[in-house]
Amino acid sequence: MPLAGRRIVVTRAAPQAGKLARLIEGLGGEAIVFPTIEILPPEDYGPLDRAIERIGDYQWLFFTSANGVERFLARLAHCRKTVEELRALRIAAIGPETAKRLAAAGLSAVVPQDFRAEGLLEAVDPDEIRGKKILLPRVAGAREILPETLRRWGGTVDVVEAYRTVPPGGDGAAALRRMFRDSPPDAITFTSSSTAKHFAEMFPGESLAGLLRSTVIACIGPVTSRTVTELGLRADIVAGRYTIEGLVEALVEYFGSPAVSPPPGGREAG
Repeated sequence: MPLAGRRIVVTRAAPQAGKLARLIEGLGGEAIVFPTIEILPPEDYGPLDRAIERIGDYQWLFFTSANGVERFLARLAHCRKTVEELRALRIAAIGPETAKRLAAAGLSAVVPQDFRAEGLLEAVDPDEIRGKKILLPRVAGAREILPETLRRWGGTVDVVEAYRTVPPGGDGAAALRRMFRDSPPDAITFTSSSTAKHFAEMFPGESLAGLLRSTVIACIGPVTSRTVTELGLRADIVAGRYTIEGLVEALVEYFGSPAVSPPPGGREAG
């Protein structure tokens, strides 16, 4: 049980936190589910609905998250369109979780080896983009490298907001502050830039470095790690595989290192 005695905070949105929590607990750790984001519909469904209405005009469909797939397919049904109308399109998915959601709907996708926008671009031939019309439904405020590069390759790209993330309501910040002050967890996990940014927004005017001084910060990949660094924090763990499983593997490797001290406070493995 390589994570025995370790208390690890899971910051994913509540509907998605279960998988990471189960993996941590299956390895003996205690998963503290404390979402720092809430997933909401776009402020205006108009652009997404209009794109779906003319779905036959597109040759490519790019998805950069499993959430994007779910929200897009739900809106597809709302607009009385069917998955069959997507089969004529080439589809690209940023990683295995995103591709799995597509496969559940009977759709196959190009999946890169590097689960980032940069990897997705490496998996696509620029010649297959030139002159094509591309639909990119995604979260509000995402990085621009993907649409900008596709346009530079000669594609016409429609970026539409499929969903947005916001900090959760309630007194979560106060409860988190008490936990970090009274009984600091061993680690906190960030599975996207949004989870890190909204974590910071929960503590305006407070020293995040001071708040997390006794807690290891684990990031799912380099994009999230860069965001954490920009927030003035250190990324102690960066997963080599940018998946939930890869993040757990990185936690196990880190806490299994002889250089890492036993759990603070004399907590016993069990």
